Amino acid sequence: MLTLGHMLIGWNHPHYLQWEMTTPNKTPPGADPKQLERTGFGVDQLRDDNLETYWQSDGSQPHLVNIQFRRKTTVKTLCIYADYKSDESYTPSKISVRVGNNFHNLQEIRQLELVEPSGWIHVPLTDSHKKPIRTFMIQIAVLANHQNGRDTHMRQIKVYTPVEESSIGKFPRCTTIDFMMYRSIR
Repeated sequence: MLTLGHMLIGWNHPHYLQWEMTTPNKTPPGADPKQLERTGFGVDQLRDDNLETYWQSDGSQPHLVNIQFRRKTTVKTLCIYADYKSDESYTPSKISVRVGNNFHNLQEIRQLELVEPSGWIHVPLTDSHKKPIRTFMIQIAVLANHQNGRDTHMRQIKVYTPVEESSIGKFPRCTTIDFMMYRSIR
């Protein structure tokens, strides 16, 4: 698992994940695996805000990306960036989104069929009453790729929480001149 801010992003796959390079001759054979991850396409590339990089799976499907939080977290939306023109058979065509407290109690909340996606895919993470869910874990499972591709490219993943109002926003606005004179501390 990789710690990224308040979020843990990891993967659960029966095979070791290999990071493929866009410039294959940049890192010589036998190079340090950490160097491959820095210049290659591993988990860090899912959150680097660069649409030119990607995480690549290796092995049989489903390919899983697991996002674990240190504490139960309210989440509102999951966004995945996919680019069929760049990735062709590596582009997911069927994705399952699951949530739960751990690997043993994950429940599917959304299943998406993607047709040559190009851009951000927004997945609402809400319950049956349209309220954001609270969870310890989100799992993204790539069930199929376009053109029956075997491996997957995921360019970016973002998880959004609801915006919380500050206590200041709960008070009525000061509109009279008398109130406005005392609205700030000097």
